[in-house]
Amino acid sequence: MEQLNKEFVFSHIPPRAAESHKGSYGRLLVVAGSRRYRGAAGLAAEGALRSGAGIVTLASVEPVIGAAASRLPECCLLPCPEGEEGGIAAAGLEMLQAAAAHATVLLLGPGLGYTGDTRALVQGLPAQMRGTVVLDADGLNAAADLLARGGAMPLPASGSLIVTPHPGEMARLTGLPAERIAADRPGVASRFAAQWGCTVVLKGHRTLIAAPDGRLWQNTTGNPGLARGGSGDVLAGMIAGLAACGLDAPAAAACGVWLHGAAADRTAARLGQYGMLPHDILADLGGLFAENGR
Repeated sequence: MEQLNKEFVFSHIPPRAAESHKGSYGRLLVVAGSRRYRGAAGLAAEGALRSGAGIVTLASVEPVIGAAASRLPECCLLPCPEGEEGGIAAAGLEMLQAAAAHATVLLLGPGLGYTGDTRALVQGLPAQMRGTVVLDADGLNAAADLLARGGAMPLPASGSLIVTPHPGEMARLTGLPAERIAADRPGVASRFAAQWGCTVVLKGHRTLIAAPDGRLWQNTTGNPGLARGGSGDVLAGMIAGLAACGLDAPAAAACGVWLHGAAADRTAARLGQYGMLPHDILADLGGLFAENGR
């Protein structure tokens, strides 16, 4: 198991080419948010934009779209029909499939809510992708439901899958008790990555990143100030944004995790672990990029 460090990260994130344009850094579709969880979508979209993604489109219900429009003028918006439980209705699946067909990366899950509509989206949307799919939050819970019913992980038609579970979500995905996961985090992450051919980001103190080819990294950055709602949404957006910039799935996941924690360490030094909020780390993320010529 390797320890992540700054040298690893910036060897995988190249400087932006002088002769480049927004299309050079990918088209990311973020399917996120619901009437109840409006902030998650904005945090994920901003995490992607601040990590370099060229074009970010947020697909969500109108209350989320309205909030994002005022906060993120750089974000493209795709209004979706609202279901009875306040999330994106399954009736919007065909429209989202068409959008996914033109994206290079799909981020699916932050703030969607664990509903029948979400389960339908997770079952029907990743297969339209020819690129990287990042499953997070309720996207993972919906995938766990598919597995529990004897189905398979929702994989892209071609490309790579990244999953970003915390220990509770990993327990649901694997069917293992939380104590088993805590006792063998490297083994659980590596076996799941190999079984489904995906990259696993098993979050927690010293987050682990397991690649399907057996590579395993442990993160060394981050602090307890991240232990609050919204931190995972920012991380998922950052990983998806780096994938949009062209990093392969294991590199996008590993670099995103290290940068997320390193920026949070700077934020804690400024604001304290109690006072910092997830959106605060994005300013410190910019400082890390600037200091390293990115």
